[in-house]
Amino acid sequence: MNVKEVIDELDAEREKIWLTCPDEVKDIGQGIVPRGTGSRGQYFSTLVFAEGEARTLADEMLWGIIQVCEKPDADLGTLKHVISEIIGYKADFFDFVGLPHAAAMIHKYVAAAQECGTLDELKALSSACLTYANRVHMWVDAVFPWGLGNAFKRVDRRYP
Repeated sequence: MNVKEVIDELDAEREKIWLTCPDEVKDIGQGIVPRGTGSRGQYFSTLVFAEGEARTLADEMLWGIIQVCEKPDADLGTLKHVISEIIGYKADFFDFVGLPHAAAMIHKYVAAAQECGTLDELKALSSACLTYANRVHMWVDAVFPWGLGNAFKRVDRRYP
């Protein structure tokens, strides 16, 4: 696939999950994890890792790549290496925590990034991936059992 085709696919995938939670996210929220990830028969740690990886991919890595693309001294080759190594690893981790489709989409981004000929093209591709990754992250947040945090009240403050 060329860069434009991957951008189009990322945009289409984002639209597909805009109002509908992806099945793989629903599954991990219910303890259905294809790789059996989780320690001692539980899947809470898997959800913790899925949430953290989705957040850092979107909010830190992809956002940072876009910001660097706008710098006058940015180096396209170095960015491609960073994407291959770090974003490629994150894609593998998505598969590990039960998000194989999201992993495949991020791997398509990584492959397309290697084909980019300009920083502007890489920025457009990264922006499409960012909006997709943000939506995946939103859905992971939606299935995350945030109420469990009530069992871990801080002792240095009083709460009503």
